[in-house]
Parts: sequence; structure tokens; C-alpha cells
Amino acid sequence: MARILELIIPEEFAGAAVYYFLKEHVRLSTRIIRSIKFKENGIRLNGERARTSTILCAGDHLVLTLDDAPGESAPTPMALDILYEDEDLLVVNKPAGLAMHPSHNHPEGTLINGVIAYQLAHGRAPEVHAVGRLDKNTSGVSVCALNRYAASRLNGRAEKEYLAIAEGTYTGRGVIDAPIIRPDPMKTLRAVGAGGLRAVTRWESLGTGHGLSLLRIRLETGRTHQIRVHFAAQGTPLAGDDMYGGSQELIGRHALHCARVALAHPVTGKNMVFRAPMPEDMQRIVERYIEIV
Repeated sequence: MARILELIIPEEFAGAAVYYFLKEHVRLSTRIIRSIKFKENGIRLNGERARTSTILCAGDHLVLTLDDAPGESAPTPMALDILYEDEDLLVVNKPAGLAMHPSHNHPEGTLINGVIAYQLAHGRAPEVHAVGRLDKNTSGVSVCALNRYAASRLNGRAEKEYLAIAEGTYTGRGVIDAPIIRPDPMKTLRAVGAGGLRAVTRWESLGTGHGLSLLRIRLETGRTHQIRVHFAAQGTPLAGDDMYGGSQELIGRHALHCARVALAHPVTGKNMVFRAPMPEDMQRIVERYIEIV
């Protein structure tokens, strides 16, 4: 079913055109506005069809009908650890080993395929947009927008907090501010290097032991593999991260977990926080080797 939004025009947008209101207040992309403006019920103002050039008055009743985008990925039924759901969002605790998006070599069996199957099984449109991206072997909170409006409102606006286990001793707090480059454009491997994109990682030590540290991490930028690259560049790769020099003696994947995501709901504006507990493979390392401060 199409998503219908009902909005009351606030005083500060009196005298503005519908297009300006949709761009500045509703934050719809030009592509979405273009897709609805020619639909019979796409944009209605006080019960009548409206143009994007129509001038608004305070208190006007604006109704938008957002068409569902066609599903491009096949459904793959799977068990989902659902943290939250409504008609705009589905928040899942993603296990390590599950890719987020379909790819040319793996068109099925990803989280997106699983959410599409879940939506179809519940009689809902199979439109899913991942808000941000976790690497295949990173576990934790994954937010999926269920329509283009929600996706556009959340783009770049979700704040994530990670837990990581690094092969090194860290105490207190610190910042890693180092640019990240892609040495070979044909490979996913990244590195710290001059001329790269600025990347800033803030960390706080939660405990140490046996040459390991449990870290709480927040990102100011969102570069590919940023946390993994930054700690590898310090000579302290994440445990299990064999791509960047970590040992798999204690864990068979990089020890990185998205533990918390905070965002403002794309429709209601309500501040929301989602949490996922540390997975068992990381928890075993902490319990055996790390003393929490």
C-alpha cells in the first residue's frame, strides 16, 4: 500500500510554494516530488489537487500519497531478530555473516532480501532501504526504511555507537583523525593515506586485559571500513579482522558490533534509540580476557 502523509502547514511557511515546503520542511528529494506531482492524488491541498507552485497558507491541510517503489530484489524468507517496526521503519539486530545488500554475485540471502520476504508475508509493500550499512561480518542494529520518504528523511541522520575489541591496550578516551584512501580501485581494501577522504573516529576504553581492549566507538564520518582501518593503522587491528592484520585465534570474524542507533523518527519526529546486546562470540572474549573498568 502507498504511504499517505497528512501535514498541517505551519505559520513560517505561509506564502511559500508547495515545492519549497516539500523540499525544506518535509525534506523530500526532487526525484520523489517529481514522482508524485503528476499523480491524481499525489499532492492534495484542502481536499483539492495541488500543483507544486501552489501558494500555501498557515493551517492548510496537505496530503501526500507516496507510491511504493517496485521491489528489485527477490524475497528470501529468514528468521529476523526484530527490535522495532511500524509502517515506516523496521529495525533488526543483524547477525555477523549476513550481508546487508544483494550483489551481482549474491542476489539473494541478504538482510534486504529477508526484510522483503517479511514485508510480503505480512501483506505489505516490498520496498526496503537500508539506512547506513554494516559490513557482512559486523553485527548489530540495522535500520531499514520502508518507503522512499522515510529513507530520504533518515539519510545521514542516524547516530551509531559501536563496540569493538582491539588487539592493543587502550585507556581513557581518544580520537583518530586520519584520511582513508582506496589503494586499488578494484578491491574493497582501504588504508590510511595522504590525499584520502577525512575520517574521524572517537573511542572510549571500557576495559583491558591480555593485550586486548573493549572500546565504545562513535564515528564523525562514515567511510568504508573506517573503524577497522583506523585501528589497524595504529598497529592494533580488531580481533579476528584478518583482512587488516587481526588474529582469528579468539574469534572468526572482526570483533565489531553496532550496539546503539539513535534517530528522529522520519514522520513523527520522535527521538528513538535502538540497542542490540553484544553477541556471544564477543562476549566470551570479554568475560575471559578483559577486565571492565
